[in-house]
Amino acid sequence: MNEAAALPADIEAMSYEQARDELVAVVTRLEAGGASLEESLALWERGEALATRCESWLEGARERLEAARAAREA
Repeated sequence: MNEAAALPADIEAMSYEQARDELVAVVTRLEAGGASLEESLALWERGEALATRCESWLEGARERLEAARAAREA
């Protein structure tokens, strides 16, 4: 299954920085406690989607760097 296809549209459209910043906010809210179980689960799920988006951006950057390095060495 393609994880990127499963992401909510608003997260899919985020830049790395936007996704990272929101992920930090989600983690902060979860660590603070006080949320209901339902809210905590929703936050966790959103955090997982945000983390997937960040990983996707980082993987893309890694691939670009490797391609640039390979082109330079060729």
